[in-house]
Amino acid sequence: MNILLIGSGGREHAIAWKLSQSPRAKKIFCAPGNPGIAQYAECVNIGVDQFDKIEAFAKKNAVDLVVIGPEDPLAGGLTDRLQKAGFKVFGPTAAAAKLEGDKWFAKELMRTQAVPTADARMFTNPNAADEYVKMRPQPIVIKAAGLAKGKGVSVCYRESEALEAIDQCLRKKVFGEAGAKVVIEEFLNGPECSILAFIDKQTIYLMESAQDHKTIDEGDTGPMTGGMGAYTPTPLATPQMLSTIERDVFVPVLDGLTREGIEYKGVLYAGLILTEAGPRVLEFNCRFGDPETQPLLMRLKTDLLEVMMAVVEGRLDELTLVWDKRPAMCVVASSKGYPGKTTLGDVITGIEAADKMADVKVFHSGTAEDDDGNLVTAGGRVLAVTALGDTLADAQKRCYEAMAKIQFAGMHFRRDIGHRALRG
Repeated sequence: MNILLIGSGGREHAIAWKLSQSPRAKKIFCAPGNPGIAQYAECVNIGVDQFDKIEAFAKKNAVDLVVIGPEDPLAGGLTDRLQKAGFKVFGPTAAAAKLEGDKWFAKELMRTQAVPTADARMFTNPNAADEYVKMRPQPIVIKAAGLAKGKGVSVCYRESEALEAIDQCLRKKVFGEAGAKVVIEEFLNGPECSILAFIDKQTIYLMESAQDHKTIDEGDTGPMTGGMGAYTPTPLATPQMLSTIERDVFVPVLDGLTREGIEYKGVLYAGLILTEAGPRVLEFNCRFGDPETQPLLMRLKTDLLEVMMAVVEGRLDELTLVWDKRPAMCVVASSKGYPGKTTLGDVITGIEAADKMADVKVFHSGTAEDDDGNLVTAGGRVLAVTALGDTLADAQKRCYEAMAKIQFAGMHFRRDIGHRALRG
């Protein structure tokens, strides 16, 4: 099969790496890709938003399956466009991707379907939002309603912080159209958990559980990011808990979409907080999470291409996924200044040495090659160092031993990924 993968981050590197292991994968293309992905796929200089060029390339190269990694082309309707042209596509339609692209749409659907989530209100008027915040107890959570690359969420412990978050979104428009609406939510207490599922409209197949670390600094402090590390499985997600999440979250959400005439095919990611009253949904993503994908795919033994084709063809119920019993962990190295303004173009060394370690894989998230052929930083999140271990502590040890071999100017990474699980 000829496969076209859309995207250029660590998630797409992990997907390309896993797809390349399938005996059915004849040729893998990636638009636009990165130097890490280029080890497994032919990278083509087409942006994820260049739908005309993507369709033309797919036709010219007899592509059998298109796999869409990032959220923007999904929300923009790339799946709809390619399906109309006759291609098989792994990834939901624009209507289904509204679960991620419009947080208020997701809230309304959850409310209709009685899915447990935080109480929330939506505002487009900053003055009205300010007045609402002044009447609410703190802490409170302010979210840009649209796609803000994981950076549009502020947990505000003081009224002044909440007012500043509203000002940033609705008046200063730092997130552009993504922040044209804000969702103001009650703050929920408890550990977070990421549950991803393959879905083929009628069948829900939960993957192994995972937990990510969203904040930039140790101790889960500092600004929110796209994710600074993740591990799988999390001991918090017991079989009973997973059964509850499937019954109370995934089933009613998919039922609600079906009632709206929306067919969902692809991956659905539920970001949850495990409160004393039970799981509550924080957000949905309509694709593989990043960085959860990296450790999850390190553990997946089943042929990923076979899984994706089963989803596309509506026969997911025929499969049984097999997972490595060992846990896996991923630690992200970011550029200086991330999640704010970052410095780019710094030379990266040591990846080859890290990759040679047993059960370690370094996935490229934001890298490029300069004019001299050097590997350099090209994004906020640069690398995702991922490892398997006999125990979670062993996986963590391997991650940090591998990270110690890698260097670039201003390199930042958290040194406590997995701390809650390891603390017991």
